[in-house]
Amino acid sequence: MFSHISSRLRLPVAAAAVVGATVALTAPAQAQVLPVAKAAQGARTAPAAQAQTQEQARSATGTRTAGAWAAGTRAYLVITTPGDTTAVRTAIASNGGTVFASYDAIGVVVAHSTSTSFAATMRGVAGVQQVGATRTSDVPADAYNPALPANPSQSTTTLNETNRWDMTQIKADQAWAVTTGSAAVKVGVLDTGVDDRHQDIAPNFNAADSVSCAYGKADTRAGAWRDVGTHGTHVAGTIAAAKNGKGVIGVAPGVKISSVRIAEPTTSLFFAENTICGFMWAGDHGFKVTNNSYYTDPWQFNCPDNVDQAAIIEGVRRAQAYAESKGSLQVAAAGNANYDLANKTTDTESPNDSTPVTRTITNACIDIPTELPGVVTVSAQANGGAKASYSNFGNGIIDIAAPGGDGASGVYSTLPGGKYGSMSGTSMASPHVAGVAALLASVNPSYTPADIRSALATQATDRACPSDSRCTGTTTKNGFFGEGQVDALKAVAGASPPPTGPYFENLNDVAIADNATIESPITVSGVTGNAPATLKVGVDIKHTYRGDLVLSLVAPDGTVYPLEDFTNSDGTDDIAKTYTVNASAEVANGTWKLRVQDIASQDTGRVDAWNLTF
Repeated sequence: MFSHISSRLRLPVAAAAVVGATVALTAPAQAQVLPVAKAAQGARTAPAAQAQTQEQARSATGTRTAGAWAAGTRAYLVITTPGDTTAVRTAIASNGGTVFASYDAIGVVVAHSTSTSFAATMRGVAGVQQVGATRTSDVPADAYNPALPANPSQSTTTLNETNRWDMTQIKADQAWAVTTGSAAVKVGVLDTGVDDRHQDIAPNFNAADSVSCAYGKADTRAGAWRDVGTHGTHVAGTIAAAKNGKGVIGVAPGVKISSVRIAEPTTSLFFAENTICGFMWAGDHGFKVTNNSYYTDPWQFNCPDNVDQAAIIEGVRRAQAYAESKGSLQVAAAGNANYDLANKTTDTESPNDSTPVTRTITNACIDIPTELPGVVTVSAQANGGAKASYSNFGNGIIDIAAPGGDGASGVYSTLPGGKYGSMSGTSMASPHVAGVAALLASVNPSYTPADIRSALATQATDRACPSDSRCTGTTTKNGFFGEGQVDALKAVAGASPPPTGPYFENLNDVAIADNATIESPITVSGVTGNAPATLKVGVDIKHTYRGDLVLSLVAPDGTVYPLEDFTNSDGTDDIAKTYTVNASAEVANGTWKLRVQDIASQDTGRVDAWNLTF
C-alpha cells in the first residue's frame, strides 16, 4: 500500500528505524502528500443499535449483503437542504440507486448505483442541489461486508523514554512540567487506523468513541478502528503516547485518543464519503481536536467548475462546518510536493484511483480538507526549524509550522505491534500541532475552535523567511511557516499565570566544548526602564553530563547573575529549566548573555535555545 503514499498521505520519507521489525517505509521520490494522514474504518465498543443513528449513517433500504454488490457500483454524494432527507432518499431508490448512508443534519446522502446515468438523472430531481461521483473506480465489495483489520501480536520494548529533537524543538518536554493534558480532552485521529493495544497508546486509548468510517458509514464493531497500515498509529503516538517510562512520549500524553479509520483496506484511499463520516462522528462524539494527515481521494485538488468535484467540496465542507459547530477543531497537513498552494498551475496525480492525467488548474481548485475554512493547515520543518525540503507552502494558506523531519532526522513514534520507527512528512508535522491544540484545550476548557486557532497563532514562535524567493510575507506571517513554529510551553503557560512582559529568544545552537566557556547572546530592545525583579530565564541545553556545567546570566553592563552550579556528581543528561533572577538594577535594553562553563573533560553538548521574559 505504500506505493500510494506519495499521492495521499503526507509522508514522503520514512526511515526504517523500526524497533522489533524491518519495515520498508520509504515512499517514491515524487511523493506528493497533501493534507496529512488517512483513516478509514474504525469501531467503538457500543451496542449496534446505537451505531446506526440518523446523524451517523442511516440506510433507507437496509444493510446490503455482500451478495448484493455488483461490478460497476459507483458512489455518489447527493446534496440537499439539511433536515429531513426522506424525499431525496426515495428519489434515489426510484432512479436506480440505493442509499448507503445519510447525514440529515448536513443534507448529504451517500448513494450507490450501477447506472451510468444516475448522477445526471438525480440532478433533475426537485430538492437536489448537487450530485457528484466520489470515485472513478468501483466501490469494493468489501463495503457491504467489511473485514475487520488484523489485530497484531504485541512486542514489548526495553526502550526508555528520552527527549527527542521534535519534542524539544517545540518545547513539549518543558510543557509537561506544567501539564500533560486532561483526560477529558478527546483527540480524533482520522487516518489509517490505530493499534489500540500498543503499550504506549493503550493507556490513553478511547475505544468507546472509536470507529471505522471506511466507505462512508460508521462501523462500530470492536477493532474496526485498527490500523490497515502503519501511518495512523505513528500519528497517534506523536499526539498522545503515554508518559509511562516506555518508548516515546506524545505532545499531550495525558489526553485521550480516538481512532476514526477513514482509509480503506488494500488501497488506503480516503474518499469523500469516508471523510464526511469522520467529521460527523467527531462532531457527535465530542472530539475537541481532530488530526487529518491526508487529502481526500481521488483528486489531489478539487475544482468547483467540475460537477463531481464541486459536490465533493460542498459535502466535505458541510461536514467540517458541522464538526466545528459542535466544538471540534480540525488540524491538517499541507502536503509533501514542495508545491506553492497559493499559486496552483497543474495537477499531475489525479484521479489516483484509476489513471492520473495532467490537468491545468487555478487557485479556485482546493486541497481538502486542508484548504477548507476553519482548518488549521500545517507545514513541516526539519530538525533545527528550516522548511522541510518536501513541504508544501503558500502565503495565506499555511497557518503554522511544526517538526515533520527531513533527511536523517525523522520523527520517531509508535508503530503497530508494539514497535517504533521514524517517518518524515507533513503527516508527522500536523499531529504535533494537534497535540498542542489538545494542551490548549486542557488548560482552557471553555475554549472554542476559534479560540484555539487564535491561541496557536498568537503563541507560535515567529520564523522569518530564509533567502528563498518562494517564501513571501513577513517575519510574523509568511508562506513557509505561517504564524511561526508551534510552541507547547507557551500554550500551557495559561495553567499558571503566564509572564506578561516582552519575550525574547535565541534558537541558534552554540557548541559547549570540554573545559571551555561559551556565551549565547540575546539583544533586547523596546522595553522601557529596568528589567523586573522576576526576570524569567528559560534554558534548554543538551549535554551528556550536566554536573560539568556552571550557568550564569550576564547583563548588558557586564554584571554576572549566577543561575546554577550543578553538583559535580550530577550525571543527568540535559537542562530544561526556567530560572527567576532579580535584575531590577539593570537597564532592560541591550545585549544579555547566557554564559555556560564546562569544567571537566569527556562530556560535551550545546545550548539548544534560551529565552528571556520581562
